[in-house]
Amino acid sequence: MYGGGYVKVTGHALEYRRVRAPREDRTLLADPPLADFAGMLADNEQLRGADACDLHGRSLRALGEAARRELLAAALDYTTGYRDVSRRASERILLAGHQPELFHPGVWCKNFALSGLAKRYGAVAVNLVIDSDSMKRTSLRVPGGTIGRPQMAEVAYDQPGAEIPFEERRIADAELFASFGGRACEQMGTLVASSMVEGFWPRVVERARATGLVGAALSQSRHQLEGEWGLDTLELPQSQVCGLPSFHWFVAHLLAELPRFHDAYNAGLAEYRRANHVRSDNHPVPDLGREADWLETPLWVWSAADPRRRRLYARRTGEGLELTNRRAWRQLLPYRGELEATAHSLGELSHEIKIRSRALVTTMFARLALGDVFIHGIGGAKYDELTDWIIERFFGVTPPRYMMLSGTLLLPIRHQRVTDDDLRAVTQRLRDLTYHPESFLTTKTEQDDEARELISRKRQWITTPQTRANARERCRAIRQVNEALQSRVAGERLILEEQQSRLVEALRGESVLSSREYAFCLYPEGALRDFLVPLAG
Repeated sequence: MYGGGYVKVTGHALEYRRVRAPREDRTLLADPPLADFAGMLADNEQLRGADACDLHGRSLRALGEAARRELLAAALDYTTGYRDVSRRASERILLAGHQPELFHPGVWCKNFALSGLAKRYGAVAVNLVIDSDSMKRTSLRVPGGTIGRPQMAEVAYDQPGAEIPFEERRIADAELFASFGGRACEQMGTLVASSMVEGFWPRVVERARATGLVGAALSQSRHQLEGEWGLDTLELPQSQVCGLPSFHWFVAHLLAELPRFHDAYNAGLAEYRRANHVRSDNHPVPDLGREADWLETPLWVWSAADPRRRRLYARRTGEGLELTNRRAWRQLLPYRGELEATAHSLGELSHEIKIRSRALVTTMFARLALGDVFIHGIGGAKYDELTDWIIERFFGVTPPRYMMLSGTLLLPIRHQRVTDDDLRAVTQRLRDLTYHPESFLTTKTEQDDEARELISRKRQWITTPQTRANARERCRAIRQVNEALQSRVAGERLILEEQQSRLVEALRGESVLSSREYAFCLYPEGALRDFLVPLAG
């Protein structure tokens, strides 16, 4: 997880404040605090009850009621395909989401908090598996070596391939995939005792045989383990969320109002970059583009035959709404001022063509229609301050609040911790040796006549006010005294330089030994349970 900026929406502008991931072991960051969750939930329920936003003849509240029914039915059907779950009905839904990866414990803490908060406030917990994102890596960083000479290695669990969405990414090398657990344990050696990966990986392999998909194997096996540890949650891939009739209506509304949405989206990005002093046109995401009368939408499009994600463009014609990937594919949707036929056509089209939401629209739909509170990590929270700005301008409603949650759990490797502050302290002392050598001289040395005379001369010049006339002479005199005293602190300099060298080397090792980014399955089960399970209580 990375630290960064947190941008707060205040009516007409965005304000920046700094947020960092927790640095200390076994620490949690929650904003707002978990103790304030009840108030946030109540605020969001009041906002939903007061909704008056119209989406082409259908209120946002009515769309949300339909979306929740569809979500729960789909999530229950999906989850029961690989694990037992309780069947509870509730008007409250709490949400979280992440890519189907082997993420680190700081990300995983969202799932445990999601279950615990749902239990406490009588809600159903649904975790969205964002399988429409592209799979970029087929390996994990695994620590190895010794405490004195630690080293990081990339251990592959599948062959690399084209960068395609998780929902399309099949396992390329079953033998390599099956052997990952043993190879990861071999890499860690004795550095990490009792890693759970060797016992956990056969579960992943079983789900791989059942699904054939990398992302599904990783996410379903992780969710099975969560059930055994007491979490009561449902899961649903984002690809299936994009197949819900309510989502088709939501997308149809965005397409019908695309010029206005396009303006709000790009204006929000400009405001975000201003608030964060961002100069890059690609951060946090690129602007929506325009090519002649085609406007870029906040959606991806691809087909099973060609699973590379492409940007979806649209334009209004006399016959309806025309879609294209700006290559060979085009599709005309009916539109005559109402969305029934448009949304239905999107549903029919989904049997052949995959239309998927990008990050901002994924959580926009989730927060406005699917649930009462969304739990984000730091990265999602950064994105969704921009989402709030767009919601206010495009839909004309107050955006529902969300929670930001992250944590830090380090691998239990016993070693002497060093930090950048330790190195900075030694570097500062070395600097002081150059510019303030007199502060290092012993009492015995100061009794030396030459040393006393040099120090006295420096103090004299320091207490002499600097003027334009004496500035050069004053500076030269102080420098000469400092240089003359260097031989008397040479031993101290040698000690500090050796300390500096050792710290530089130790910090290289620290990046291996104390990284918070290792996949959860590399940790001992006991360490994970001690840190995470209380969040689900």
